Amino acid sequence: MESPLTNPAIPSDVTFPADGFALFPDRSVVALRVNGDLRDLATVVDAADVVEPVTVDSRDGLDILRHSTAHVLAQAVQRIKPQANLGIGPPVENGFYYDFGIAEPFTPEDLKAIKKEMERIVREGQRFVRRVVTDEEARAELVDEPFKLELIGLKGGAAATEGASVEVGAGELTIYDNVTRDGETAWKDLCRGPHVPSTRMVGNGWDLTRVAGAYWRGSEKNPQLQRIYGTAWPTKDELRAYQHRLEEAAKRDHRKLGRELDLFSFPDEIGPGLSVFHPKGGIIRYEIERYMREQLLRNGYDVVNTPHITKGDLFMTSGHLQWYADGMYPPMVLDELVGDDGHVAREGQEYYLKPMNCPFHNLIFRSRGRSYRELPLRLSEFGSVYRYEKSGTLAGLTRVRGMTQDDTHIYVTAEQVKDELTHSLEFVLQTLRDYGLNDFYLELSTKEDGNPKFLGPDELWDRATETLREVAVASGLELVPDPGGAAFYGPKISVQARDAIGRTWQMSTIQLDFNQPERFELEYTGPDGEKHRPVMIHRALFGSIERFFAILLEHYAGAFPVWLSPVQVMGIPVADEYADYLGGVIARLKSADVRAEMDHSADRMQKKIRTHTTQKVPLMLIAGEQDRAAGTVSFRFRDGTQLNGVPVADAVERIRSAIAARTLVDSAEDLP
Repeated sequence: MESPLTNPAIPSDVTFPADGFALFPDRSVVALRVNGDLRDLATVVDAADVVEPVTVDSRDGLDILRHSTAHVLAQAVQRIKPQANLGIGPPVENGFYYDFGIAEPFTPEDLKAIKKEMERIVREGQRFVRRVVTDEEARAELVDEPFKLELIGLKGGAAATEGASVEVGAGELTIYDNVTRDGETAWKDLCRGPHVPSTRMVGNGWDLTRVAGAYWRGSEKNPQLQRIYGTAWPTKDELRAYQHRLEEAAKRDHRKLGRELDLFSFPDEIGPGLSVFHPKGGIIRYEIERYMREQLLRNGYDVVNTPHITKGDLFMTSGHLQWYADGMYPPMVLDELVGDDGHVAREGQEYYLKPMNCPFHNLIFRSRGRSYRELPLRLSEFGSVYRYEKSGTLAGLTRVRGMTQDDTHIYVTAEQVKDELTHSLEFVLQTLRDYGLNDFYLELSTKEDGNPKFLGPDELWDRATETLREVAVASGLELVPDPGGAAFYGPKISVQARDAIGRTWQMSTIQLDFNQPERFELEYTGPDGEKHRPVMIHRALFGSIERFFAILLEHYAGAFPVWLSPVQVMGIPVADEYADYLGGVIARLKSADVRAEMDHSADRMQKKIRTHTTQKVPLMLIAGEQDRAAGTVSFRFRDGTQLNGVPVADAVERIRSAIAARTLVDSAEDLP
């Protein structure tokens, strides 16, 4: 970071002390970073301070804009409904929300009125003014706000509550006053800030999107509040572009496509978050897994298999029962022995559905002596796991309670760590490209200093984190920090992939773990004949098959490449008299392992074409008199283009080539 005196964005005639308005007159600057901390633009700094401008289009700037818009929303709500109690209002990806304690749910008419009131507040140009208060002063000023009072009482630990870090933290308490041009305080809120200088800077690039219920502090034991979601952008054009992306995302929603294409469902009889795959979805899933298994075997991975349940002691050893119990299904007490007299002769044992596969793989490693010559040892499993996600967080296939992970655990010597991490990252990126995802960046998740949930000594964490950083940088991809986002046993690299409409999905994770080998007392014999502790790498390429399925479904909008399409070729005769001829072509394709079918329905040809276009079939083969006479077929593609008079042998070969090359075929020019 540059000092104020050498920063070229600062006018040369500035005298210190000075505030951010003097330092950075550019109107795109909405806040400062002073000595590493975010501050309001009104903050006064000295020449010795290290100061950076925060522009509205930066990540921090967007968060500040969105949090300020959340304050405008809250003020508007309390103008219209003064009895509404304030919860929290943090920025989130692409927008913000604010929670309210209110007797009746918000109606669409309420939202219209709130938006109009927000527009008035923006036009009023109220200044956001920061004010430091004591706990007692804050309680006195917010005596009618029970949720704010609770946060004051949690100061220092409240950041663990979703969104609460925007209100209070470990340091001083602050209240932000919204001050009018006349110097009157129009409204106030408990908040850490920073904010844009005035409500006018919120501009017109915002909108309210929806209302939902939300439990206070994320606990079902607490009152349910009303949450209003919104989005905010620096300009109206950026808002419209985002709204267009939302419209496109709605068309691609995997839950909608899953119903329309008959791929999967969530029967009430089974329970929330537990899916079943129908035949068409099942074959897509089979192909996803089959190709992955081929790549695993080709790259030196060993396939293993483990049970769905285990005694609780295993997860006590791994640490999951101490740090992950809330995400696990409750135990089953089994193996209890009761005598004829009704007394318990043998106590039962607690068994758990497994939420993770890693402890089982550790037992496989430990099942016999290991030599350094066996390392790296790569144990891979498509393992079903079960996690008791809160019902409100379930979201189709992207957040489920029962899932299958392509889970790999790699055991290496300390000297092999960096090379193996590099190998794993290259393997992940190439395999994702094979599925049609090509736009990536990396995220490095690290521990939060002083947080007791992260196991192991700091020096091991530091070494692991630096090794991951070096591997990530060497990949040449953009690297984004994720402080505090590590697993409890070690830091991780996450591969973030952008889909066809620019949304980001967390895909593969590669986690470095010095802790579990210690907890399970894993050992190998080194070249010196002594026992050594291996280092463990956790690597999940898909995260879960279900979630990856949903991502691919939305990425392709259901129009999969030929190799993944449930029906790869559909035969459509021009008339019934050509069905036998075309049926022979379809039979030839089936014998070549192509998923080919004939439409024997009574529908007219054009209706058949419309039906199978809607069902996203990539290749339709049509045959009439000219094709039968010449021994050819005609192709019809998803975009309506055609390729006529292709000899049958050539057609079969071109279809097989499209499958082998994993080609996305939407038009005539895409066919190999």
